Amino acid sequence: MKNMVVLIMPSRNSLKKYVENGYYHVYNRGVEKRIIFEDEQDYKVFLRYLKEILSPVDSKDNIATLSVRGQSYEIPSRPLKNYNEEIDLLVYCLMPNHFHLIIKQNNKDSLQGFMRALMTRYSMYFNKKYNRVGSLFQGRYKAVNINNENYLLHLSRYIHLNPREFTKDIINTHSSYADYLGLRKTAWVKTDVILSFFNKNVGKNTYQHFVEKSAEDSWGIIEGLTLD
Repeated sequence: MKNMVVLIMPSRNSLKKYVENGYYHVYNRGVEKRIIFEDEQDYKVFLRYLKEILSPVDSKDNIATLSVRGQSYEIPSRPLKNYNEEIDLLVYCLMPNHFHLIIKQNNKDSLQGFMRALMTRYSMYFNKKYNRVGSLFQGRYKAVNINNENYLLHLSRYIHLNPREFTKDIINTHSSYADYLGLRKTAWVKTDVILSFFNKNVGKNTYQHFVEKSAEDSWGIIEGLTLD
């Protein structure tokens, strides 16, 4: 692994500092710590929204069909808001009452629009499905700027280990871990940045060994990380 300088953990409630080409740890949880993923469908819907927002838009998606007096006409429809060229999603993990993302924004203001679109859309789905009103999430999302490679790597490990709270099988969870092990290929999950620090072959310098065999090494770097 490349030589890196240890980063001091950002303070809680860090002010959001939006920078071009910045890396961010983005997270939020349910209001009053409530469950935000009640069943398997909820997880799949959230991931589908991520896919739709982050995947390239087919030009056909912007064409609508209008019927007038028995004649059909194709007309341009309102363009879908899409962040394929503005946001790179490196890591994700969905837990019953919270989620973690590691994101790189290519433009200064991309992250704000992306998160607003994602959280608003999912909240509307969730409230309609469960016949509820009001905020689903505990305030605005948290976004901590990641400005050190060492912290980036250890944070990705922390996020991929999150499901250990309820299962030993952390591979088959609602996270990007399977993509990092080459067991799944999700086009909108960008693994190259983090995997560039590890060997692809079997050994102690693989990403899987880093995540699963040396978890205690991360605590001194990410100690104090909480969902405010």
